Amino acid sequence: MGLLGGKPLETWTVIFLATTVATSVTGFGFPFDHLLPSHKVGIISLFVLAVAIVARYVFHLAGAWRRVYVVGAVIALYLNIFVLIVQSFQKVPELKAMAPTETEPPFVITQGAVLLVFVLLGIFSAKRFSNRPRPA
Repeated sequence: MGLLGGKPLETWTVIFLATTVATSVTGFGFPFDHLLPSHKVGIISLFVLAVAIVARYVFHLAGAWRRVYVVGAVIALYLNIFVLIVQSFQKVPELKAMAPTETEPPFVITQGAVLLVFVLLGIFSAKRFSNRPRPA
């Protein structure tokens, strides 16, 4: 909401970034013998978060780093929601019955709709947040 409103919301930013990094890192704490799709999403998320953190705390949202931060934060949140949807379709019996292989229309439509919402949120956030003065 802070990005859409053009407000940094410093405390929430720290909480979001820390918990999102923790969420991605914990996915590697379980034993595995080969690289799974969930690991790939975790790697992408950690990379995006690293760039967003550098944009925010190293470059202090100066110049183009402001949009880099917004895009990174939106992508990181989208990836969290993406994983939530996948896990919901795997673990909630009613959803699993609708899309047992996760290739059926209910799953694809849900993921597509969420992606569309995040693309729009990203565009609006980048416009609004980028037009605000940067924090000190």
